[in-house]
Amino acid sequence: MYGTLKDIDVFILCGGIGKRLRKVSGGTPKPMVKIGDYVFLDLLIKYIAGFGFRRFILGTGYRAGIIKDYYSSGRFPGLDIRFSREESPLDTGGAVKNAKELIKSNPFFILNGDSLCKFNPWLFLKFHKQNKSLVSILLRRISSGKEYGEIKIDKFSRILSFHEKNELAKKCLINAGVYIFDKKVFDMMPRQSKFSLEQNFFPEMAGKNIFGYSSSGLFVDIGTPERYLKAKKIFLKGN
Repeated sequence: MYGTLKDIDVFILCGGIGKRLRKVSGGTPKPMVKIGDYVFLDLLIKYIAGFGFRRFILGTGYRAGIIKDYYSSGRFPGLDIRFSREESPLDTGGAVKNAKELIKSNPFFILNGDSLCKFNPWLFLKFHKQNKSLVSILLRRISSGKEYGEIKIDKFSRILSFHEKNELAKKCLINAGVYIFDKKVFDMMPRQSKFSLEQNFFPEMAGKNIFGYSSSGLFVDIGTPERYLKAKKIFLKGN
C-alpha cells in the first residue's frame, strides 16, 4: 500500500466534445464550464487534491489549448499537472491508452472530467488491493436506471454485467466515473487506438478481474443542460 496518495497519478478524461451541453457551454470544453467563480474541473481537482494527490494528467482533445493554457498558468501551486493530447478523437479508452507513457504510478486513478462523486480514495484503494483487481469501478446506487446504465455485481463485488439505460430498473448500481487501473490493463486493451472504456472494454472484462466498489457520497455530472443546472445549484449552495 502506498504511504501517501501523492505517489499515485490521477488521469482525468477532458477530451470530449460535449455535444449535449452545447446549449449552455457555447462550445467550451465540458470540464471548463463555469460553476460560480470556478470552472467545473477546478472543483474536481480541488476535491481530489484535498486527499493528498499531487500528480494530475489531463487527457485533452476538443479545444485542448483552452485547458492547457488555463492550467499552465500556475492555478494550482504545488500540483504537478501534465497534458496528454489527442490529435483526433480517441474516446475514453483510447484517451487512457494514449497517456500510457505519462502515467508513472501503479496502480493509478482515472476520473471523468464531467462528473464528481464524493468518496474515500483510501478505502477504494484498499478495496482494489485486497481484491487483487486489475480494474476497480466506483459505483453509486440511484433510484432509477432511466438516465444511466446499470451494473450487476456478485456477493464478492465482482462485476458480472453492464446494461443499457432502463427506466424500469429501480435502485440501480451505476458507474460513478472513477476508476483504479493496474498498469497490466494496458496489455489487455484493444489494438485499435480509438475505443470506449464503457462500451468496448469494461463489458469484455465482466466476470473477470474487475470489481465494483459502492459509495454513497454526493454524485453530480454535467453531461446535459439539465444536469449542469442541477450541479450548479448544488455547488453554489456549498455542498
